[in-house]
Amino acid sequence: MKIKLLFLLVVCFHVLNPNVLLPEQPAIATALPLYTDSRWIVDESGKRVKLACANWVSHLQPVLAEGLNRQPLDVISKWIVSMGFNCIRLTWPLWVATNDTLASLTVQQSFESLGLLESIGAIRVNNPSMLNLTIIQAFQAVVSNLGKNGVMVIIDNHISQPGWCCANRDGNGFFGDIYFDPDLWIKGLTRMATLFNGTSNVIGMSLRNELRGPKQNVSVWYKNYYFSFLNVNSIITSSSFIRYMQQGAEAVHRANPDVLTILSGLDYDKDLHFLRNQPLNLSFTRKLVFELHWYSFSDGDAWSTGNPNQVCGRVVNALKDKILFVLDQGYPLFVSEFGIDLRGGSLADNRYSNCIFGVAAELDFDWALWAFMGSYYLREGVMGLDEVYAVMNWGWSGPRNSTFLRRLSALQSPFRGAGLDEVAPYQILYHPLTGLCVQRGSFKKPLDLKLGSCAESAQWMYTPEMTLAVNGTTVLCLQADGLGRRAKLRGDCSSPATKWKPISDSRMHLSTTLPTNSTACLDIDSKNNIIASRCQCLWGDASCDPASQWFKIIYSTIRRY
Repeated sequence: MKIKLLFLLVVCFHVLNPNVLLPEQPAIATALPLYTDSRWIVDESGKRVKLACANWVSHLQPVLAEGLNRQPLDVISKWIVSMGFNCIRLTWPLWVATNDTLASLTVQQSFESLGLLESIGAIRVNNPSMLNLTIIQAFQAVVSNLGKNGVMVIIDNHISQPGWCCANRDGNGFFGDIYFDPDLWIKGLTRMATLFNGTSNVIGMSLRNELRGPKQNVSVWYKNYYFSFLNVNSIITSSSFIRYMQQGAEAVHRANPDVLTILSGLDYDKDLHFLRNQPLNLSFTRKLVFELHWYSFSDGDAWSTGNPNQVCGRVVNALKDKILFVLDQGYPLFVSEFGIDLRGGSLADNRYSNCIFGVAAELDFDWALWAFMGSYYLREGVMGLDEVYAVMNWGWSGPRNSTFLRRLSALQSPFRGAGLDEVAPYQILYHPLTGLCVQRGSFKKPLDLKLGSCAESAQWMYTPEMTLAVNGTTVLCLQADGLGRRAKLRGDCSSPATKWKPISDSRMHLSTTLPTNSTACLDIDSKNNIIASRCQCLWGDASCDPASQWFKIIYSTIRRY
């Protein structure tokens, strides 16, 4: 009985204690502020800093960072660090910087006006000093505490009037909408940039979340680069978009030249195609970052009704045309919102996650997961609403889904980047479904292969002959021995069974030819051993799931072990 009790105490300590860290923690940047170096975000020394962020909402009607009724602020900050995040995308409504009446409300007054009396009592228990702060002071206090815990912050203008976002006709979507006065927006950006000038952990400002709605239009983008004066009921053209985005970026940089300036595109942060041939014309350099939002629902019901290989290939190709090209143009891309229902029951989310995890590993972009906060004070009229996409559980007592956090952990560290040339380039085999990488076997079975932590990944050379050779050798290659059998390292790299070709629209099936002349794909068994199996779900069948057979060959220059 005593042993059982001790075991339960140990388990509870690990579940509830935010100081118990997950493996593969990203390093917290110390050489601030940050800059850009081609497609990478770097510190003052020129070394890449990968932003591995989570979204923390502060733009809803109470205008207070969520969860302060559940846990002390410092405990929340420590949870963020313990989960492997080095950054928070902290949202704010424009009116908090432009409406002095709103900004001067105390937290208690704001909550009383919404009838959130129970939340007031809980905040009095967990964060009593917050209640008498004004809304803007409380926002500053959250930023300050994150900084004390080594967490970088991107402040994101999410919406104009406080409330849930976003809808096509909510009046907040585009310049000239009823709640989106461009001049007031620039005034608010300037005030917030000025407010946090000198706050070192505020490393970036996102100008506006998810531009959208009927007034967005790019059809005359190249015809009228100059701005045409339009009344608020007119369509605001792409020429005004570029004008206002440039003005917003310049305003932020003038007020706070230290921060990265993060710009969103059209169609809910999914489309920047118009910048392919007409870049922004800014007076400053090394501070511009573009952002993307990508969810399963960004593509309608495609993920639940289509073949995952074909959907992944089609969606990624579309993103290359619309936004991923900015990486090739030498700009960082910040995927500032992505996420899934962490209860695990969404077919669409589960399929989409395998695709985006593969792309995230391959492109090694910066990102912010939606979301951190496990519940809301008040969202769309519902008190205490559960956020099923959140890494925190509803009660803010611990992780909602520890398996997902372990899966995410490999993406929280960089695979490559400026100043990270620790070793000569090599490849690793990343498995998106598990978030693990292919490792060599135990000391007793060094030729076997299995999945394990990417920090201890095997290092490969993917040759022009399509062999996967152990890095530093030309005679030890990955070979399939037969269907259902374990793939192993073999000394003969000339066999057809050592040639691995990416196939299917997703480009994540690795196929080979067996001695029987049949085709097989790399796969895993129930114990995460690497095996060869019949290639599955290549096309057509929407009920089939190929995720166990998806591997991504990615470049790295990080010393693994």
